[in-house]
Parts: sequence; C-alpha cells; structure tokens
Amino acid sequence: MILITMGVSGAGKSLIGEMLAERLHCSFTDGDAFHSAANKEKMHKGIPLTDDDRWPWLKTIRAAIEEKQRAGETAVFTCSLLKRSYRDVCFVYLHGTMEVLKGRLGSRTGHFFDPSLLQSQLDTLEEPGEDEAITESNRTYAQADRR
Repeated sequence: MILITMGVSGAGKSLIGEMLAERLHCSFTDGDAFHSAANKEKMHKGIPLTDDDRWPWLKTIRAAIEEKQRAGETAVFTCSLLKRSYRDVCFVYLHGTMEVLKGRLGSRTGHFFDPSLLQSQLDTLEEPGEDEAITESNRTYAQADRR
C-alpha cells in the first residue's frame, strides 16, 4: 500500500505523513527531496513552478513509488499534487485555512519554499473531487467519522 499526503505548502503533508508512516511501521519519503536544484531555486526566489517544471519531479516521485510497490512495501510519500492531472493514485488530501497555512509557513526555518508562493499554489490547486480515489464505503466511513 502506498499513501500520499497531498496539499499546498504548509498543509501538514510532512507532519501527517511522518505520523502515518510511524503508525503503519513503514518508510516515509518527502516529495520535496525529489525537486531539482533549479526548482528549489525558483521557489526560493518566489517564482511559481510551471507544469514543465513539475512533470520531471512528479515522474521521479512516481519511480520511487513504483520501486516500493515492486518490493511489496508499504510506504508514505508527500507530494503537493496540485492538479487533478497529476493524481492517479490514492492520496490523503490535507488543507487548512489561509491563516493556518500562513502561520505554519511563517514558523518554518531553513526551507526553500518562499511563503509568498502560497497564493499561487492555492490558485493552481484543483481540490480532489468526489470521484477521485474514494469508494462508497470509504465515503460512508469518513462521513460517519466526522459526526
């Protein structure tokens, strides 16, 4: 089983991903580790990534996921997966209010992501739809869990 925590920067992908991996006794891999130096430099300078920037990064993450699958391992990955066209796997979507996201980004130290890019990510984000990787039994369980 492969789980991917997804969402914009500051949503908690790494924190929740690490917690899931600990709970599942499996490996955790942060998708940020797969960004090229050029992508990191662009984001550090406050320049939003384009699809052309993201596709090689997504392919590298996918290769790492497929390696875990071939080995029969359970693993947790993080990846923003902003657009629907990027998502063809089961994922855990994390989101928060603008205030929460800004607060989390503001308290980060040593991360390459320029917090001014948050709005760009939110503008690009296509939130997961009802038809994405959710079975009727999962939907019923999730709805019951919220009560």
